[in-house]
Amino acid sequence: MTSVVVVPANALDTTDWCAYSTRKDTPIIVCALIQWHEPCEHCEPSFLERSIMAEPDYIDSDNPDLIRPKKMVNPVKISRNHQDLHRELLMNQKMGIAPQNKPELQKVMEKRKRDQVVKQHKEEDAQKKKSDFEIELQKRHQKLEQLEYEKHRTEEERENAPEFVKIKGNLRRTNQEVAEVYDS
Repeated sequence: MTSVVVVPANALDTTDWCAYSTRKDTPIIVCALIQWHEPCEHCEPSFLERSIMAEPDYIDSDNPDLIRPKKMVNPVKISRNHQDLHRELLMNQKMGIAPQNKPELQKVMEKRKRDQVVKQHKEEDAQKKKSDFEIELQKRHQKLEQLEYEKHRTEEERENAPEFVKIKGNLRRTNQEVAEVYDS
């Protein structure tokens, strides 16, 4: 019966390799980081030619009682959606069409931006199609809105003015009224 020794590549130096390689009854399975060394006087030439991986015993025997391993079925590859997507990607590749690698959020944002541009163009076209009468009405409407805004602003300034300014204004008015009474 042969035993298997797992030797990490960085654990042994060349002399240890030689010590293990002289043991005829022990095959060595080495990690993937192995660095091969040249055969030396201690090494047995047949050892370097031997297979690193141990071969399974059941492959050579034709015993029908043994359960043979079967390849596992990938449920993703069997699914209809995956097959359709794969078929579409192959067709796009043959036609030279690159698939859109944009995330869904970016697609939505681009659609919104396009819609805004279209809406803006429609508004500009509507502005261009207005008659002279509509343009004049719009100008008058803007003037009225501006006058209302200024009136509202002056009222706010009066309300927000300090108390002494309000009293001073009241005193001036009363002084003017008194002066008018005396003059008449």
